[in-house]
Amino acid sequence: MLLRGNIYAPVPSSLRLNFKSQTHPRNLTISCQASLDYPLSISDETLEKRGFILRRTAEGLNLEALNKIFVAVGFPRRDPEKIRVALEHTDSLVWIQERKSQNNAVAFARATGDGVFNAIIWDVVVDPSFQGLGLGKAVVERLMRDLVGRGITNISLYSEPRVLGFYRPLGFVADPDGIRGMVYSTKNKRKK
Repeated sequence: MLLRGNIYAPVPSSLRLNFKSQTHPRNLTISCQASLDYPLSISDETLEKRGFILRRTAEGLNLEALNKIFVAVGFPRRDPEKIRVALEHTDSLVWIQERKSQNNAVAFARATGDGVFNAIIWDVVVDPSFQGLGLGKAVVERLMRDLVGRGITNISLYSEPRVLGFYRPLGFVADPDGIRGMVYSTKNKRKK
């Protein structure tokens, strides 16, 4: 299911367009409003005090360990080389490592996009043994803070229906104003 959250921030006057006649926007979706300082429910310092290390680059990320988390939460196992390529094309990522188990991610999320208007959040996962500690929320909030801080206002993600409730408090809504996402799929292609 496609979830979408729009974050609107004031546009600097130097970037505003001056129209001679008054215009009215069409299909305007206001799903979430936040300042450029997207709020965090748990601080970096608190994460550190609880024994976690926050990471913002793929450096040191153990792709096999990440793959194990993907499988543990119900994602298909992925080719590590393809994960590496996906990470090279990722605009923003956040992962959390437990200090005790160096090189092992316990929570992960990433975003891709055009760098200006749109971003999509992908692969939000938390190791099942670390769920319920606020780590999933921590990685999504930091992705949101990064994206909103860059002025990106249209932020979407895909979610299974069973976890929609996780994203709603973070400002996401399902099918805003009746907007539906579509995905090209090769699963149901008939062989001729």
